[in-house]
Amino acid sequence: MRTPGQVSNNITIFEVASQAGVSYGTVSRVLNNDPHVRVETREKVNRVIQDLGYVVNRQARSLAGGKTHVVGILVPDLGTGYIGEIIQGIDTELQLAGYDLMLYTTHRTPVLEADYVGSLAQGVADGLILVLPRHPEDYIGTLRARHFPFVLVDHQGSGRDCPAVGAANWQGAYNATEYLVNLGHTRIGFITGWMDLGAAVDRLEGYKAALWAYHIPFLEELVRESTFHQLDGYNSAMDLLNLPNPPTAIFASNDVMALGVMDAVREKGLKIPEDISIVGFDDIPQASIIHPALTTVRQPLRNMGSVATQMLLELLGNPATPTKRIELPTGLVVRDSCRPPRS
Repeated sequence: MRTPGQVSNNITIFEVASQAGVSYGTVSRVLNNDPHVRVETREKVNRVIQDLGYVVNRQARSLAGGKTHVVGILVPDLGTGYIGEIIQGIDTELQLAGYDLMLYTTHRTPVLEADYVGSLAQGVADGLILVLPRHPEDYIGTLRARHFPFVLVDHQGSGRDCPAVGAANWQGAYNATEYLVNLGHTRIGFITGWMDLGAAVDRLEGYKAALWAYHIPFLEELVRESTFHQLDGYNSAMDLLNLPNPPTAIFASNDVMALGVMDAVREKGLKIPEDISIVGFDDIPQASIIHPALTTVRQPLRNMGSVATQMLLELLGNPATPTKRIELPTGLVVRDSCRPPRS
């Protein structure tokens, strides 16, 4: 005999219905939070669920035509504050809406990304949020064919009819470069992210546009294509610092790479910002607590996750909702890592 609250995988929804003296359909409506169930009935069913230790089989509910109340989240990795901030925004909204989060890390592998999307779209989850997807063109057609709700976060390289949330990457990079120019810098190194991502392309173009606006030549030798990883930021900075005429400032396309740039500068025996100025992008939590505190472009990361989740929940409630592509503003956060170049 089971004690109250003891969990058993063998308990079925039919046993719950029998014990509560209600139909299978009534139990199903309680589990799906149907507002039309009478309060006393809902309370009775929930007591039986607790006493029997019934655990919902989400996949079985989905196969039966119900909702899993799970949203799948695909992220490239869990190694940065960037991802953590976005997930916090997603999780807060899902909790308020009564949904659970199922997290997958793709390790930036296209095959894994497509496989995970295929599994989730089979009924494991009700909808999908893809953060920095590398190759969404591989599976977006499948998602659409199945009428499976999804939202992209921080990816502008896919079709214009995909629901997506991003930030003003071009404007943010323009503003950061303009700030360095106004300090007096004319040789500004730039380290890109993955150039197959729209965000990375926009940041490079914003950097170029600011140089052109101030009649400063764009020099390929001052640009290093990179990957958003800290070690690659370090290696790219080393390349720039070893130039015969190195830059007086380096703008990294994300804060994680900017941390690598700082490591390279210190290893070269230089001081920040006396010898070289550094700017990042994202404003992850570490940016404000390192020394010197990093000047960076703030992306509203939590808000991006929150807005993407609201968009997905709207699609779940009404699949006919018009497609939205929302761009949230960025802002320059001036701290201690920049100063005018030495005369």
